[in-house]
Amino acid sequence: MEFVIISGLSGAGKSKAVSFMEDMDYFCVDNLPAPLIPKFAELGMAGSGEYDRVALVTDVRAGTNFDGLFHALDALEAMKCPYRILFMDAVSETIIKRYKETRRSHPLAEETDSLEEAIALERRMLAPLRDRADKIVDTSNLSTAKLKGVLRQMFGRAGTSEGRMEVRVTSFGFKHGVPMEADLIFDARFLPNPFYVTELRPLTGLDAGVRDYVFQNGQAEEFLKRLWELVGWLLPRYEEEGKTSLVISIGCTGGHHRSVAIAHALAEKIKAQGWPAVESHRDLGRN
Repeated sequence: MEFVIISGLSGAGKSKAVSFMEDMDYFCVDNLPAPLIPKFAELGMAGSGEYDRVALVTDVRAGTNFDGLFHALDALEAMKCPYRILFMDAVSETIIKRYKETRRSHPLAEETDSLEEAIALERRMLAPLRDRADKIVDTSNLSTAKLKGVLRQMFGRAGTSEGRMEVRVTSFGFKHGVPMEADLIFDARFLPNPFYVTELRPLTGLDAGVRDYVFQNGQAEEFLKRLWELVGWLLPRYEEEGKTSLVISIGCTGGHHRSVAIAHALAEKIKAQGWPAVESHRDLGRN
């Protein structure tokens, strides 16, 4: 079982962090009382897996004394229940700006004379928990998309595609229209067309004869090389920006031969580089 304790300054992005953790199949609980944390762990460890990943939010709403929380964390360690503390932080200027934009009240507003004082007080209150944090994320200059990418890299399941952006490579025929879901579109109609070879016409780009014909003069190989140079450079940058899926579409006239051969070769190259990639051919069944 895995526990993630999410805490940090009000306005630093805890709510967004929780929503992203839910997307990664964490069971999320907001402001669970500290004495109940070990009980919740017992429930999860005795269950059938529905609570094997839990993210709990705790902050100043639980009070100024975090001794109860620290006792709960010690109990988790004694139970051999692994946990990590994620602390969300941001500079005061950014937090003030966010509060002005949302027009919400700071939870310590009634105890101070200004928003700036409330933020400073909260920093002092949360300092002991910040010191124990395993991960500290400063969201001052992070967009929502970048924050999502950071958390996915930190908490995505190791050895699975959960922590990686999924890439879908699809072929299509321009005469049937451009795929609306495509993020990147490349045109393969400059390559030699197997449609005009009688014995190749009924075949597809998944057949060896068609692939050999498409790649025979070196243009397709050069096209694939340059295509991979671009795509290989873009993939980590899209993932860093927080994109969870990318659709790359390769088109030819009918979507049977050239685009299929190139899409298949590109998908294999992407998979070979460790990216979770799926391959599809939209128009193979169309005339």
